[in-house]
Amino acid sequence: MKGKSLNNFKRNVSSKKNNDSSRKFQKSQKKSPMSYPLNKFSESERNKNSKYTRSNKNNPNQTDKKFDQNNKNFDKRPKIFNEKNCEDLIWGKHSVFSVLERERPINRIWCTSEIRSSEKFFQILKDVKSKGVLIEEVPWSRISQITFGAVHQGIALQISHSETVTLKELITNSKEKELMPIILCLDGITDPHNVGAIIRSAEAFGCTGIIIPQRRSAGITGTVAKVAAGALEHISVSRVVNLNRSLQVMKEEGFTVIGLMESGQINISGFSIETPLVIVVGSESKGLSLLTQKNCDYLVKIPLKGRTSSLNASVAAAISLHQLTKGFYKEIS
Repeated sequence: MKGKSLNNFKRNVSSKKNNDSSRKFQKSQKKSPMSYPLNKFSESERNKNSKYTRSNKNNPNQTDKKFDQNNKNFDKRPKIFNEKNCEDLIWGKHSVFSVLERERPINRIWCTSEIRSSEKFFQILKDVKSKGVLIEEVPWSRISQITFGAVHQGIALQISHSETVTLKELITNSKEKELMPIILCLDGITDPHNVGAIIRSAEAFGCTGIIIPQRRSAGITGTVAKVAAGALEHISVSRVVNLNRSLQVMKEEGFTVIGLMESGQINISGFSIETPLVIVVGSESKGLSLLTQKNCDYLVKIPLKGRTSSLNASVAAAISLHQLTKGFYKEIS
């Protein structure tokens, strides 16, 4: 009995040591609250993760189609979706084809290579391109981005809020309306508010037309039409493929090309010439491109007395138009 009780005593001591060491190990594994990386995930990310956990809690083997990135119809729209972003866009094969058949004015078309080469769209896209519409062949993901994840079926277009004319028609109409016509040309102005304001000023000061390049420029969208405040109904707009080639054609037709530049060598207040004019306005960030500068007959500047080194593009266009049309207003007064 004594040997048996001695063995039990040793067994109890051994188990007590094991329990104590286990508690020490567990205690060593615990970290203080300050040691946890609380900033590892933001509050929105923690809520997002918990949201996914709750959505699959009932059936963890079932995947939610809403978050299936491989699905072509995956809805990528932001939670706060502004319908105004898509007010000028039309997408889907049937909708786009219907617009093309009705020959509505169009700014540009985005489509995949499969759609462009398809039997249904090949010829009609070829016809609209010959009329000056910009057609961009882009991947599926790009159209999804443009349409905010809508079911676009590989094609989308942006409608225009004004009919456009060819450069030849613009020149002919301008010479018929005015003895000394003035045409305004926009070089790389992508802000629709600036384009709309420039069109409004151009019509108010008696310009006979606007030239806008197909690329690197805002089209005649709903925002442009709204800012123009009705001026688009009374002035011709031409969208050209090659801006500098168009300037060369204008020179051949007797126009003098003037470029507005901050570093221009001629002060606009002292500039006067009695020929048909083309005034080129560049973007606020880059101004006139180097090639456009070479195609200008004169580079003029607006004198500034303050510390502000430059003006908004639409403001600069309005000031230059007022200065260059002073003689016209003296004649009619």
